[in-house]
Amino acid sequence: MDKSGLKKVWADKFSHVPQVLENVKKVSSAATAFNANIDAVLKIKGSKIAELAQASGLNLKKLSEKGNNKLLFGSDVIKGIFKCFTRGIAEEWLTEDKIVFDWMVQHLGYDRLQMGGQGGIVANVLAVVGVNKVFAHANSLPKLQAEQFLKLDNLVSFDDDGKEKPAYLIDRKEDIPLIHWIIEFDKGDSFTFEGETFVCPKSNRFIATYDPLNLHLVMDKSFVEATTIQKMDYVILSGFHALTKQNDGVNLIKKSLPIIENWKENGDIVHLEIASTQDIAVRKAIVDEVAPKVDSVGINEREAIDVLEVIGCEDLAQKCNENTHSQNLFEALLAIKNKLKTPRIQLHMFGLYMTLQDKGFKITPEANLRGMMLAATIAASKAGTGNIHNKENLLWAHGQKVSDVGLDELTDLAELLKSPALLENGMAEVGGYDLIALPTILVEKPLTLVGMGDTISSLSLIGAR
Repeated sequence: MDKSGLKKVWADKFSHVPQVLENVKKVSSAATAFNANIDAVLKIKGSKIAELAQASGLNLKKLSEKGNNKLLFGSDVIKGIFKCFTRGIAEEWLTEDKIVFDWMVQHLGYDRLQMGGQGGIVANVLAVVGVNKVFAHANSLPKLQAEQFLKLDNLVSFDDDGKEKPAYLIDRKEDIPLIHWIIEFDKGDSFTFEGETFVCPKSNRFIATYDPLNLHLVMDKSFVEATTIQKMDYVILSGFHALTKQNDGVNLIKKSLPIIENWKENGDIVHLEIASTQDIAVRKAIVDEVAPKVDSVGINEREAIDVLEVIGCEDLAQKCNENTHSQNLFEALLAIKNKLKTPRIQLHMFGLYMTLQDKGFKITPEANLRGMMLAATIAASKAGTGNIHNKENLLWAHGQKVSDVGLDELTDLAELLKSPALLENGMAEVGGYDLIALPTILVEKPLTLVGMGDTISSLSLIGAR
């Protein structure tokens, strides 16, 4: 079948997405844990960087010197911005120092605030698509954080007294705001400092993070108690990636395992977003300790490569890094599945989603395909409209055709597996597992990509009914 014919086949499948969305209303409850924070988004100009450097007494030598990628002083924030701006790269530097936080509040400001952290982003998504009750974990919930939760009564958290309330109405006055500054800059922007001109080679961002609670996996006791006493349909788990070996991250992960086991014993379906985990020891602990205990894991192509590096598949990791396409990434997915033994693993890449799961898993391949189509549609709607805060935006992309990129990747995968039927029905049996693969809808000029992976993974699971 030619590409035009395949697009018609997939258009017919995607035509059922509105009903899939309607079925989400049958989900009684879900919980998201553990990380929610505030993203302070700031577009910075080169001239502002020069102004900040001069005001802080930095000369070019100090501005350019190699550091330890930590925010120990306000001047380190400027050094990080300078490094990323001049190289066109993205980095995240951290601080737990309130003085540095106060410096950023005073000298940086922001253009807008938005929900940050996988747990917070997913809580908003699940609430707006119609899950009856969403329990959002928030280890810090002052008014500024509460304002990032959608004004929906089905999205709840816990106040100072441990009382359940709509999250947007809570103000735990003693809590501190946990803010991640997302400092964006544009390709071609420039500034001159001490007679030398610097031009930004690529649009990118520098993240300056003040988040002492999530960096230590501090948990809200009221949330943990409430979600372990009563059954949840789903628990979407994230936040381990922010830990470090130096901050006792490996032990913190181990201390969380009994909570995960309680959720499992209640019959909850527990899904883990692995996320980009820089600390190797923490990454290995997530793979060895957490992933085998959950029902489902979500990764993107970069995270798949990261996992390969800690399960003894360095050659395959390099192969995927050099050629990030569906054939190599399926090989990666299969290797990860065999190692982690997690019943269900979903990988999302540009243009294609793949889910590999045990035969007889509690969610059928057909249901998985429905969930993945819902996720693909809503993710495209988010990219095209800039947000899905309003229900009216959820199906903005409905009716758009799947991408050529996605069909090409699926074609290559079908050829690798010698399964031509995969192209038309999105399902195949491979190595004793069920494979579900889906070409996605791509938006040519996305207004946002923030939280896209979290949206895809959570809705693929929740929508699989």
